[in-house]
Amino acid sequence: MVRVGVVGAGIIASEHFKHIHDHQEAELVAICDIAAKNAEQAAKTYGAAAYTDYRLMLENENLDALFICVPPFAHGSMEEEAAGRGIHLLVEKPLGLNLDEVRRKAEVIREAGILAGSGYCLRYLESVRQAKTYLTGKDIAMVRAYRFGGVPPMPWWGDPAKSGGQLVEQTTHNVDLMIYLAGGVRKISADSARLLFKDSSGIEIPDVTSVNMVFESGAVGHIDTGFIPQPDDRSSLEIMGRGFRLTLEGASLTIAEEGKTTTYLGKGDFYRQQDHAFIDAVKTGNAELILAPYDEAIKTLEVTLAANDSAASGLPVAINKRV
Repeated sequence: MVRVGVVGAGIIASEHFKHIHDHQEAELVAICDIAAKNAEQAAKTYGAAAYTDYRLMLENENLDALFICVPPFAHGSMEEEAAGRGIHLLVEKPLGLNLDEVRRKAEVIREAGILAGSGYCLRYLESVRQAKTYLTGKDIAMVRAYRFGGVPPMPWWGDPAKSGGQLVEQTTHNVDLMIYLAGGVRKISADSARLLFKDSSGIEIPDVTSVNMVFESGAVGHIDTGFIPQPDDRSSLEIMGRGFRLTLEGASLTIAEEGKTTTYLGKGDFYRQQDHAFIDAVKTGNAELILAPYDEAIKTLEVTLAANDSAASGLPVAINKRV
């Protein structure tokens, strides 16, 4: 059995709990949260030990894997301490808010020789896998995306020093799909504003952001995001090249070609697929099962942080020149 611990007992951790628990070769043995009540309730549900100090959990429990499900500002040295004990990691997105710190963590992880995945769960959608296969060998000219939704219930989310803003903390999923399917980004130009929520207490991040990108391939693209009051959440990703237009909306994939349009309806739970793939990777040592490795998640963080820098300065940012 793969013995698993989880740091964090909030909304996203709750998704991981059930999928770890229902894996036949995994055992959820310990749950840690600084709010004792949250840790104790989750631990009671899943028959795990409850902790409020992750260091004590690492010391007391013989863990094979650790899921880190804390806000982006709260990582501290969790990754390094777990890696030092040879514990494999799945780290929720974003990996942090300071690129240099995250890169140092990545070096420690590499030196430890452990497996490390990230929480970019949309890569595990069946429709995304089909899109990835279809795009292999094709020249991409333009990438367009958007995401609009409401304000998450976490009290820290509206503080830029704690969340990094919507693009870094939430729309990072959509940016990651752009990079996963279209390749790396070399230049960013962004604008953002706080308009509809400028008088809202606790909301200090931009409520609208638009980002232009130049990909390493030469393709151009953009993503728009905002938490504008709407009747529903909306997101879409469109990739265009010679003779094709590929559109991902939710779990569905539509490929339009000359005289032909094909739609695939995704199925399955991508959170479950992500967690089970990670546990299977730990069990077998097969790192290829992890579709969103920690090192690749750094690239996504770099792009979103560069967008914040560009919006703040009013100037483009060259990704390959960032320290």
